[in-house]
Amino acid sequence: MGLMGFLRNKAGVILTAAMAIAILAFLLGDVVRGGAPFWARHQNRVGEVNGTEIEYPAFNQQVEQTEEMFKQQMGGAVTPQMRTYAVQQVWNQFLSREILKKEIEKIGLTVGKEELNDLVKGPNPSPQIVQAFTNPQTGQFDHSQLMTFLGQVNNNPAVYDQWNTLLEGVRDERLSSKYGELLSNSVYVTSLEANEEYQERNKLANFKYILLDYASVKDADAKLTDADYQEYYDEHKSMFKTQEETRAIQYVTVDAKPLAKDSLAVKETINKLKQDLIVAKDDSLFASINSDNKYPFTYVKKGQLSPSLDSVVFNVAAGTTVGPFLNNNAYEIAKVVSTIVSPDSVKASHILLDPTAEGGVDKALAKADSIKGLIQKGDNFAALAVQFSKDPESKTNGGELGTFTRGRMVPEFENAVFEGKTGDIKVVKSQFGVHVIKIEKQSGSSKYAKVAIIDKVISSGKETLNNAHSKATAFLSAATAQNFAQEAKKLGLEAKTASRVTAMDNVLDGNEAPRDLIKWAFEAKKGDISDKVFETETSYILASLVDIQPKGTLSLDAVKKDIEPAVRNMVKAKILKEKFDKALAGASSIDQVAQKVGKSAIHVENVVFANPVIPGVALENKVVGTVFGLQPNKPSKAIEGNTGVYVVQVNGFTNPAAISDINGQKKQMLAAKAQRAWGSIFRALQDKAEIIDNRVKFF
Repeated sequence: MGLMGFLRNKAGVILTAAMAIAILAFLLGDVVRGGAPFWARHQNRVGEVNGTEIEYPAFNQQVEQTEEMFKQQMGGAVTPQMRTYAVQQVWNQFLSREILKKEIEKIGLTVGKEELNDLVKGPNPSPQIVQAFTNPQTGQFDHSQLMTFLGQVNNNPAVYDQWNTLLEGVRDERLSSKYGELLSNSVYVTSLEANEEYQERNKLANFKYILLDYASVKDADAKLTDADYQEYYDEHKSMFKTQEETRAIQYVTVDAKPLAKDSLAVKETINKLKQDLIVAKDDSLFASINSDNKYPFTYVKKGQLSPSLDSVVFNVAAGTTVGPFLNNNAYEIAKVVSTIVSPDSVKASHILLDPTAEGGVDKALAKADSIKGLIQKGDNFAALAVQFSKDPESKTNGGELGTFTRGRMVPEFENAVFEGKTGDIKVVKSQFGVHVIKIEKQSGSSKYAKVAIIDKVISSGKETLNNAHSKATAFLSAATAQNFAQEAKKLGLEAKTASRVTAMDNVLDGNEAPRDLIKWAFEAKKGDISDKVFETETSYILASLVDIQPKGTLSLDAVKKDIEPAVRNMVKAKILKEKFDKALAGASSIDQVAQKVGKSAIHVENVVFANPVIPGVALENKVVGTVFGLQPNKPSKAIEGNTGVYVVQVNGFTNPAAISDINGQKKQMLAAKAQRAWGSIFRALQDKAEIIDNRVKFF
């Protein structure tokens, strides 16, 4: 028994000064041994799963590497949304790895070196490899981009770390897949199950129904009591279970979107820039300095620009400046610097020489020229690549780099292979060293244009922002948690409540929300109102924390507002059932019941159990389920459905022919069952796991 346990069990013992001093000494001793106060431990802990912690430095490094992957894949700068995705992806990998780790260790699953290599460079690479090296222009996996990246791994520490993080994800994904395959192989389908499934999809029911819909009862006639809410809550308690803590945030949004005068000001600015671009001496530098979004200064072909630019750029002479065009809330102009007709893709091989190892750039160039001479005399390029190339990835393939499009290689390399012709041997210098290049094959031919693009995003002007900010601060100075909605209304604003906000959300009711707002909400106490104005690109947001819902089953108070419509329908159902019960008394057919309630019995045909839809009405699982359990020609009891209360009567069933391919049916069912089993097992392991998620403190 520990010291604190001993003290708790000795309830009658008075805690003397000596004991207090002993406890203090124990705690101070723990401080000395641990190197940090006990209350400060784990302050850098982003999360913990089953006792395994992940600290902020390690977690953030993986987030930054994932962000870089996204940046390379999608192009442009890292956006807040991309960062949120990166944080979520790293967390999911950590969660999955730790939840499955003990299970995988129990059965001894591993990923071998050859297997991992195949997942990277084989014919069917890992989905993570495909995601990381997908060409954003074509949407297809780009093997040449992968090989170029691998060529940089050993020369760049940042790239090396990024690669190891990706490999760890590939390995974890494969281990998870293997574990899932083992679980899938433990699932089976019997012939009885296959026949039952076949019947559910092919047995036809013909029946009549009467519907008394909920709308037929006025809301005023369906008085809701606390007992009604409690009854519904108790019957549906499993629906209110949450995996993580959520918070309810009341908020007001002050619109700061650009006005017409702001758009006009931006258009005037872009028109002036157009005149300057026409006479600019250095087109690419001028565009880079003045454009809100920085566009690569490189050759592009039709389909790679915005629709407006794409429609004119390839039809004008070099030196022409076009625009402005309005595209995605920005005005664009572009100067066509030059045009060429060029291959769409090139297959090439290279031999890479390291100038440092060769004694300088000049000596490396001289050696490259010698190798070029040997190739031109007939020496085997692949053999020379194996002998001389410093590119570890391509030399094993005789220097082959595969087929690639523009934008995949460094400019010097790209210019050489796209401006040369098939069979050429070229020597070029790049940031990676000196290359001896062989152009193996050029495919396709299109017109390309080198374009200097400038855009100016339509943003709110100073006056627009000041007016919106003044309105926001006026609200902030007047509002309290108690009068939040009333003060908003005075200023012509609307107070809304986002009921189920999680710690890593970046939206409120589907609209953008700053991360600092969410972080504030998860540090605040119930009833707190923010003491600052939160900003998005187009609005100011004021917030108040109205509720905290802990992880687990939500309380009735937390869900009361959400379940009100369902509770009202439940109360209406009781009223309508009572009406049906009176009509059913003494009735021998559904037509007699219909006459008593003043409705007509509607006939439907060919309804199957697996698709429980009442034609023209709604999805009604309970109703159709009841139909398939009835004897013909007898009215059912009243059935509470989604749309209202029903009474049904079966006319008859049409049984299908005997199943012709029971093995095919079993195979199809097995695939679906195995997939469901894996998801269910992972959720069970997750429910069982001890998970601490502190991401909101850091991101």
